[in-house]
Amino acid sequence: MTKHMVKMAAVDPVWTRICDEARAAVRDEPLLGALIHAGLLHHPTLERALAYRFSMKLASGEMSEQILREIADEAYGSEPDLGQAARADLVAVHERDPACHRLLQPLLFFKGFQALQAYRVAHWLFAQGRRDMAYFVQMRASELFGVDIHPGARIGRGVMMDHAHSIVIGETAVVGDNVSMLHSVTLGGTGKEDEDRHPKIGNGVLIGAGAKVLGNIKVGDNSRIAAGSVVLMDIPCCKTVAGVPAKIVGDAGCDRPASEMDQLLHNS
Repeated sequence: MTKHMVKMAAVDPVWTRICDEARAAVRDEPLLGALIHAGLLHHPTLERALAYRFSMKLASGEMSEQILREIADEAYGSEPDLGQAARADLVAVHERDPACHRLLQPLLFFKGFQALQAYRVAHWLFAQGRRDMAYFVQMRASELFGVDIHPGARIGRGVMMDHAHSIVIGETAVVGDNVSMLHSVTLGGTGKEDEDRHPKIGNGVLIGAGAKVLGNIKVGDNSRIAAGSVVLMDIPCCKTVAGVPAKIVGDAGCDRPASEMDQLLHNS
């Protein structure tokens, strides 16, 4: 364990709370004791627990748990931002998802959070020039979680993927901090063009279920995209768009759409 990890373990309120929740969960449901001890309580830091979970979920006959664990441990050990992003993602899910009552839930049970952390390791590999391994992680995450995020995409902190089924994020997409997106969202291209071809999503944006944002366009900070919309043009900050093709139908209705999770158009 690196010196950074030792320091984090001593002053990490998120990890402390997760461990407290884990001990309570074992008392409440002893049959999950082995899973919770192996996945959480056995580890000194959140980073180590994340690496273990990554390796256990993505391992297959093609790639062993041990190799994946070594990759993830290296990633978290050399890039502290990975662990900090995971903490922000955990808090985001806990604050925004009414079905999430404990921090340990996303870590153990929510595929959106787990898929996002797999992407973060894949993105680290991609940035290290280990692109084939990054593509392998992308493939396994897509197979397991139904979430297909290209490792070249750039995704900020505090991101929530609610339900997360059939989310697709392309290679040159950029997602800002504190974004919330629901299932069946696509951040895609519009054809076979090369280079910069995917959307740029600002901070604090809420993307409703089934929305498609296509092409190298910009969605401004703190905007809302209504469920089922197809967005093909730039969207200013703090606006609500809806329809096929999407048009501006009003203001965002609040200062923090991604945190408020208000998807009703009458508030625009």
